[in-house]
Amino acid sequence: MRVIITGGTGLIGRTLSASLAPDGHEVIILSRTPERATGVTEGVRVERWDGRTATGWAPWADGADAIVNLAGANLAGEGFFPSRWTDERKRLIRESRISAGRAVVAAVEQASAKPRVVIQASGIGYYGFHAEKQLAEGMPAGKDFLARFADEEWEPSTAPVETMGVRRAIIRSGVLLNVKEGALLRQMLPFRLFAGGPIGNGKQWLSWIHPADHIAAIRFLIDNEAASGPFNLCAPNPVTNAQFSRALGRVMNRPSWLPLPGLTMRLAFGEVSDLLLKGQRGTPKRLQELGFSFRYPVVEAALHDIVRSS
Repeated sequence: MRVIITGGTGLIGRTLSASLAPDGHEVIILSRTPERATGVTEGVRVERWDGRTATGWAPWADGADAIVNLAGANLAGEGFFPSRWTDERKRLIRESRISAGRAVVAAVEQASAKPRVVIQASGIGYYGFHAEKQLAEGMPAGKDFLARFADEEWEPSTAPVETMGVRRAIIRSGVLLNVKEGALLRQMLPFRLFAGGPIGNGKQWLSWIHPADHIAAIRFLIDNEAASGPFNLCAPNPVTNAQFSRALGRVMNRPSWLPLPGLTMRLAFGEVSDLLLKGQRGTPKRLQELGFSFRYPVVEAALHDIVRSS
């Protein structure tokens, strides 16, 4: 099987390629800066791409089995602390994703033998922020910046491939638990200093997923011919931030009583802080209906595996 991964030098792309390559699949990662690619599994090709067009890589899409479109600027920025969503930052988030989607469509158009499936990245933020409501795939999009963008531009960017007879699955990913980068890494630091606790009031829901389940779900959607449309990639047991903090404290053998005030977060980071201060109670309804089984459905077991093995 030949799999092309746009934006494949990021965490998800590297992990997905590391899962596919040992099974004998041909994996091609597209990157704007392949010379900076690190941690890529041996045997995986990393090829240069301008991030906007199908120039140079369209021939590989001819006869490919899957294109996994993960390209786009990191929502929270590249550093340890989140980057403010300035107008320029929002423009970068939008353009990096829309351009990548259009490039995928152009590559599929040029292919004589169309790919079997396109996997289009999105996020659980599609639904906007909710207090208690369970969010399955049939729920409407929210009204905040990220939700409107996902609904109106990000997810639709690759929709034209469906008119060419290509199956398309949209992955609305929850928070990926990882100790090397992302939300978990940021939350672990105060726990290491014996100053950990919930963020804000702790009542906001967290839709999370273990990396092993995230990659297994993507592979499941690639292989399952019945899988099309949106899928929530999050564990079946979301937790509040307070519950998550208590579980993390137990796993790290640290107290979890000192909250990080929401006002402090907003003053420091602005709108992007809503990713931590507000939340979604997502459920992987369609994924489970197709028969996918989670290896880590409970957050404390997931954290124990991730933190203790790091």
